[in-house]
Amino acid sequence: MEDRYAFLAEWFDQHASLLRRFLLFFYITDGSVEMYDLKNRKKYLKRTKCDSVNQEDLFVGNRLNIFSRQLHLVDYGDQFTANKLGSEKERTLALIKPDMVSKIGDILELINASKLMVTKAKMTKLTWSQAEDFYVEHQSKPFFSALVHFMSSGPVVAMELVGDKALSIWRELLGPADSAVALTEAPQSIRAQFGTDAIKNVAHGSDSIAVAARELEFFFPSTVGHGPSNTALFTDCTCCIIKPHAVSAGLTGKILNSISAAGFEISALGMFYLDRAKAEEFYEVYKGVVDEYPEIARLLRPNTLRALYGTDNVKTAVHCTDLPEDGILEVEFFFKILDR
Repeated sequence: MEDRYAFLAEWFDQHASLLRRFLLFFYITDGSVEMYDLKNRKKYLKRTKCDSVNQEDLFVGNRLNIFSRQLHLVDYGDQFTANKLGSEKERTLALIKPDMVSKIGDILELINASKLMVTKAKMTKLTWSQAEDFYVEHQSKPFFSALVHFMSSGPVVAMELVGDKALSIWRELLGPADSAVALTEAPQSIRAQFGTDAIKNVAHGSDSIAVAARELEFFFPSTVGHGPSNTALFTDCTCCIIKPHAVSAGLTGKILNSISAAGFEISALGMFYLDRAKAEEFYEVYKGVVDEYPEIARLLRPNTLRALYGTDNVKTAVHCTDLPEDGILEVEFFFKILDR
């Protein structure tokens, strides 16, 4: 029998207001997929190639877009898949500290180079109380008050990182907690490159799998609420969306660096998963608008994001607000309507 991976997947059918459950099969030899409807006990999608699905995307908790249907992988479908893909796959928290938010593009490039995947992200500003709660295990330490003060002094960026041995890879990438020690013991580490001391040490990383689960729940609750609020200002703003193909290609860091280099302040940041209905709602006002062709951009503006990273008139790397009066509306769509 040909090797294939199997996952239990869910898709919310908005037209029928039903949560549909499937067995999703991914064939290793050619990257094709197949879907089986569990309720109706019949094949839903015959085996076919789907360019939007890659083997590295296959892990419990991820969301896949298969022919305009957003499937949530909720469990392994068989023991073979669990043994092959689940043994070393881990989740950990990466928390970029206030003085390093401006370096988020550089840090994302290092994360991407380490083969870790960012599956959730949010820019937020912690209150003093929230910072105390997050670092509660350090409350008896002499540096606790200084740490809480610093972590509540400006925006931070929280991210969920997923990958094989993600926890140890992220901690190794960070280096020793004291940036001065990192400079001598791990000169290539993030803290050696960007850190100042043991508090202003670029970013936080979870100590263990159990701690990672608690810390991720703090920023990205799985049940009630949505965690600390985002930092959107909803004034004098425009909206930039990094499209799925650019995120999958590991271009997020490069694009954010280009945005910062152009003089823009990134005042809010989040990772969102749009289903077809939400995508259609957002793009409703763009019906009939002239297509954005990367080949034209390469001729007229060769150093622009679409010229550098776009591939066709759909995969244009980024979306940006067309009209000044629409900037606030588009930012509100993501950071008020979706992020609640």
